[in-house]
Amino acid sequence: MNKVVLVGRLARDPELRTTQSGTTVVSFTVACDRRFVRQGEERQADFISCVAWNKTAEFISRYFTKGMRIALDGRIQTRTYDDQNGNKRYITEVVVEDVEFAQSKSESGDSYQAQAYPVPQAPAAPQAPSADIDGFMPVEEEDLPF
Repeated sequence: MNKVVLVGRLARDPELRTTQSGTTVVSFTVACDRRFVRQGEERQADFISCVAWNKTAEFISRYFTKGMRIALDGRIQTRTYDDQNGNKRYITEVVVEDVEFAQSKSESGDSYQAQAYPVPQAPAAPQAPSADIDGFMPVEEEDLPF
């Protein structure tokens, strides 16, 4: 299984590009705080390279900027290439499949247009019938599964 879930802040503005075939791609870095802090030291962060394609790339490029909290999931991908000097370079990055805002609009101080991509609201929880004074519901014998 190859599954990654990250929550962190964008370390820089996303860079949107278009491939020669017309596909949109965005690359960005997410700074994820480490869980533990050694006493007397500042919290450390890992800076993780990410890439997203097509509509996901356009969404990230449009609504996320440096410093904003982002939640994403995807998969790890590795690739290699030869640089200008003929040296082999290795890259490990997260290929983003889903992305969500990890802060509210007011927290970001940014004016992204959330109405362009409305977030569905969870349906209201069904109301339980009122309980008797002990907090238990009366059960009829025909309601029992055994």
